[in-house]
Amino acid sequence: MERNGHLFDLCRGYLDSQAALADKRKTYLHPHDIPQLPAITLSREAGAGAVTIARLIVEQFQKESGSEPWAVFDRNLVEKVLEDHEMPSRIKRFLSEDIQSGIASAVEEFFGLHPSAWTLVQQTTETILRLAKVGNAIIVGRGGSIIAANLPHVVHVRLIAPVEHRINHCMEFYRFTRAEAEKFVQEKDAARARYVRKYFHADIEDALHYHVTINTGKVSFPTAAQTIVDCVKNLQNLKRDKTLTESHP
Repeated sequence: MERNGHLFDLCRGYLDSQAALADKRKTYLHPHDIPQLPAITLSREAGAGAVTIARLIVEQFQKESGSEPWAVFDRNLVEKVLEDHEMPSRIKRFLSEDIQSGIASAVEEFFGLHPSAWTLVQQTTETILRLAKVGNAIIVGRGGSIIAANLPHVVHVRLIAPVEHRINHCMEFYRFTRAEAEKFVQEKDAARARYVRKYFHADIEDALHYHVTINTGKVSFPTAAQTIVDCVKNLQNLKRDKTLTESHP
């Protein structure tokens, strides 16, 4: 299988760190003694700044001495799925957060041009769950908050903003014209909602899926990033306090 060099360059420090940590974990006498690294899922409206905020979160954690490397899995998550399941790179176009026309997809599956949509989603789900369990990963989109809902060390965040704010951000970030930005926001929002509804039977806008929802039309990207970092630290502190209470009643 072809490997995307960008993915491995981007995540090399993270992957090396996780390999070293896996070796270190073998020295623990009891499974409950193994430290659990946190993880984050980011659900987002198009143009709400998820990519920028994810990078700022990584920068915040990396400033802390002794912090293990973090990695963001957004578009590069596709390459990780291909690697995990030993699929050819031509499958990449079928792994977007959208649903093809039923007829077109059925015809292509019949002729063996790609695995079924359900198979691809299942494989993506397996990769997301594995990354969430490993920790120090920020997983953007693809129903991450639902997939990792039962993992107590994962913080789930929804990013929203007024549509006008998101259109302007897309024009600046992607160098879109206004018409292109309007189309992008509308189509991406609809596609992501369909993806979560079809494959996870859930409403992407349901606030109960998330620890916190942040309106980036009201707060800056750095403030949003710091808020999420604080949520991760608070969750870790709560878990630490609970562990101490249970061990010393």
